[in-house]
Amino acid sequence: MRVLMLDQAKCTGCRACEYACSFEHTGKFNPLDSRIKVNEFWEDLTFVPSVCLQCERAYCEEVCPTSALTKNPETGVVELEKEKCIGCKQCIVACPWGSIKLDHTGKEVIKCDNCGGDPACIKVCYPDALSYEEVEDITNVKVLETATRLKEIAKDLVKGGA
Repeated sequence: MRVLMLDQAKCTGCRACEYACSFEHTGKFNPLDSRIKVNEFWEDLTFVPSVCLQCERAYCEEVCPTSALTKNPETGVVELEKEKCIGCKQCIVACPWGSIKLDHTGKEVIKCDNCGGDPACIKVCYPDALSYEEVEDITNVKVLETATRLKEIAKDLVKGGA
């Protein structure tokens, strides 16, 4: 199962991901129709893209009265069937991350679908702040990073440092 990953330190705030996303889904470059949102923190020039995390327990799916949102067991993506959506907006309220929203018309619910397994946002992220990775690979990297840190701490303790 693959997930979208963010390396916040690499994000330049160019918003190319937003434009690519909207174009992929609507054929137009309109960040208001993007499923990814770059949050800007100008006080410290920090940019943090946010996107649907495809929650294992998806509250949006649980509250949807028409089952328009369903989790694909193979891909892990919470998929939206527009034909079933009645626009009640309960999914927007239920999402703890604010990752489901209305399009630029304010009438249609939109959410990230990982572009069917080939995210458009990744293709245009030249600083490589966004990536699409296997969960197991991410876990293995984190385990190795943690072990490396613990090894360094142990070395410092042996030397008498802290």
